Amino acid sequence: MKRLASVIMVAALAGCSSQAVLRCESGQRLQFHDLLYFGTSRGDGGQHTVTTAEWNVFLGEVLTRHFPDGLTVLTGTGQWRSSSGAIVREGSHVLSLVHPGTPETETSITAAVEAYKTTFNQESILRVRSPACVAFL
Repeated sequence: MKRLASVIMVAALAGCSSQAVLRCESGQRLQFHDLLYFGTSRGDGGQHTVTTAEWNVFLGEVLTRHFPDGLTVLTGTGQWRSSSGAIVREGSHVLSLVHPGTPETETSITAAVEAYKTTFNQESILRVRSPACVAFL
């Protein structure tokens, strides 16, 4: 009986781990879409924020250098829970990147994230990655 229960559990868990396969239509190519959320409250308890001028310098000197093929920046407002448990509400810049997922792109993403964290005393940057079918129409 225990063995049957183990087999059923393994089968159930295997079903949970399967991922849907993305199939692109004709004229589309499989790429990756990353969203990177850069908060603007510095790590000093929110008393100072990354200014528009500072963000524009970072965009021009770091992001443009790492992603010369193109990027999109959206401005937003959000909140998150810090490692101390505090709720932090802050403005943010959301970087949207569509890319082929090469090791060079991964290196650029890592370098940009580390540069922002170091420059603006950030605890973390949220990254959301999804596969995407891409076409210029």
